[in-house]
Amino acid sequence: MKTRPSRVPEEESKAALEEQWTLRLYVAGQTPRSAKAFDNLKRICEKRLKGHYTIEVIDLLKNPRLAKDDQILAIPTLVRRLPVPVRRIIGDLSNAERVLVGLDLRQKT
Repeated sequence: MKTRPSRVPEEESKAALEEQWTLRLYVAGQTPRSAKAFDNLKRICEKRLKGHYTIEVIDLLKNPRLAKDDQILAIPTLVRRLPVPVRRIIGDLSNAERVLVGLDLRQKT
């Protein structure tokens, strides 16, 4: 049986950031709050996940049935689909520290 050498925490963080991240942002129309959530998410992703993420914006006014798939109860809501486990963050994502913790992107010290 082969075993891998254990990684140090820094290597684990780097490996996680090299994965492809799939994010869904649920909104209701083109409101200022929806636009702010998208802008905040894009800024965070460009800083922490550059080249390793996709963002799918789902407008629940156009496709309300899609809310059931990810159990959306409030909007805007961000859902991290990959890497697993699935995580949800509700709000306009203006608190970057909260978003980093919610996505498990905060650097461990």
